[in-house]
Amino acid sequence: MSRFQLLSDAQWSLIEDMLPHPTGHRGRPFSDARRMIEAIIYRYRAGIAWRDLPEVFGPWQSVWTWHRRMAAEGTWDEVLDTLTAAADAEGLIDWSVSVDATIARAHQHATNATRLTGGSSSYKNLGVEPPDHAVGRSRGGLSTKIHQLVDGHGLPLVTLVSPGQAGDSPMFLPLMQHLRVSRTVGRPRTRPDAVRADKAYSSAIRKHLRTRGIKAVIPEPDDQKGHRKRRGSRGGRPVGLDVADYKNRNVIEHRYSHIKQWRGLATQYDKYALTYRAAVVLHTVIAWTRHLSDTP
Repeated sequence: MSRFQLLSDAQWSLIEDMLPHPTGHRGRPFSDARRMIEAIIYRYRAGIAWRDLPEVFGPWQSVWTWHRRMAAEGTWDEVLDTLTAAADAEGLIDWSVSVDATIARAHQHATNATRLTGGSSSYKNLGVEPPDHAVGRSRGGLSTKIHQLVDGHGLPLVTLVSPGQAGDSPMFLPLMQHLRVSRTVGRPRTRPDAVRADKAYSSAIRKHLRTRGIKAVIPEPDDQKGHRKRRGSRGGRPVGLDVADYKNRNVIEHRYSHIKQWRGLATQYDKYALTYRAAVVLHTVIAWTRHLSDTP
């Protein structure tokens, strides 16, 4: 396989029908869809500028246009929905999910667009570019944070991005609101069996899970333990923790390690949150095609 062929035939067959195709109308020549997708993957995997794409992929402007258009139209979210629905139908999704976030340092080329610092982001309509472009200033400088909800195998079900200084805990409810895996019969599944998370996701999130009948595998921070003990009988019962199950939370750390292997995701080079998030979702789609096609 050539180093420019980044998808196996089995992987391509899973997503080919869901991507743009010739309409039959006269106009400009239609770009080869597979070559465009592999060019996008190559760019993010290598972390190069769009204009530095190898000539084998054709004009870099065409590749950028494809990526920008599919990001705006939510193409990769639709592909991911189809793949997860197929996986759920085959019983391949482990519904003991894990949640966490990781930081990506924003390159100077990603931060020269006008942005509204401190502006609110809409996590309900993912097709709208947030005014802050998901870039914020944390201790490490300008950065973007990736939030994901992954299944028990470490395969992402939901992906959101936020400014780097945003907290992990407030993003949990938006992640859960976007958890919808379609089924051939009945409503989409939106409720996991259990949620694994670190101490940052304790407090009010635990109450939300309890009301929905979802098992919380979340350790209690020491300060919350002290507050509960000082309140005496009014503080409630100690929080239970399945220690053996909590060890399985490492699957999301492994997932972020795979994401950071793409240099264009480990460092945020995109001016727009829409295109950066679309690239992260594309990485997720590649992971699911490997899982469904048994590609090593």
